Amino acid sequence: MASQTDGRTGRVLYGCMGIGGTWDTTPYTAKDIAGAEAAVDAALEAGVTVFDHADIYRHGKSEAVFGEVLARATGLRDRIVLQTKCGIRLADGDRPGLYDLRGPSIVQRVEESLTRLRTDVIDVLLLHRPDPLTGPEDIAKALTTLHGQGLVRRFGVSNMSAAQIAHLRAHLDVPLVANQLEMSLESRDWVESGVLVNTPAASDSGFPHGTLEYCATNGIQLQAWGALARGRFTSGGDSPTARLVTDLAARKGTTPETILLWWLQRHPARIAPVIGTSRPERILACRDAVHREPELTHEEWYDLWITARGGPLP
Repeated sequence: MASQTDGRTGRVLYGCMGIGGTWDTTPYTAKDIAGAEAAVDAALEAGVTVFDHADIYRHGKSEAVFGEVLARATGLRDRIVLQTKCGIRLADGDRPGLYDLRGPSIVQRVEESLTRLRTDVIDVLLLHRPDPLTGPEDIAKALTTLHGQGLVRRFGVSNMSAAQIAHLRAHLDVPLVANQLEMSLESRDWVESGVLVNTPAASDSGFPHGTLEYCATNGIQLQAWGALARGRFTSGGDSPTARLVTDLAARKGTTPETILLWWLQRHPARIAPVIGTSRPERILACRDAVHREPELTHEEWYDLWITARGGPLP
């Protein structure tokens, strides 16, 4: 039996892109399985129970080694939420990588993910990126079929704007519960777009304006991939932002990693960070973001933002 947990309840998610060995079709090894077990154990110890995948991570090996972990840990599947994505096809020979959300392709990718993950149901399926050539009716038919067959419980999107989500929702009989976007103290377009309105710098922001507000209004959880900013502010750096993060961590009795996640969680959109590292010690360093409410004051949150952007607000 698979988990009945609602995929929207996770305050922090563990992103499994870093497990499974190399980014090619070389088979995974016993060492890769052991590394995955260590990462999963650390996430569980930190209190994380939502595990985020995609069918393309490590050419499917991230899902496959996670399936190995599930097979070895009796009862683990009942205690976690499994989330995966489909919609990106990696380059194959002379064919470049492309996006594919055609109905039959979605169904096929889900069936393949179920096999690799060794489970009978996916708790949350995200559409990884928009496919300009596939209409929402085709996508909706596939999602309705998967839901009706009991293969997927809930659905969401990734890297989509408010307009794209609204267009898709108009054709769906099932709700969309999440939108996963790149959001961090380094990748700040998501917050910059809201204050650069009516300024010349607005054209430099690539984030689709209004997406945060749309998701919050419609009960769509915002999930932040890249939340730890690839270690830029937590790996011994000496930038003004890294120094401020370290200082705040010392004052709050926590870790620099937690400060970065608190900065996201402190936003009223209630952003759920995705931890992408495979190193157990860095995963455990995020524990306070699971168990403690963000302890950043209004002024501290702004200090981090202004220091990271390297200049005053408009």
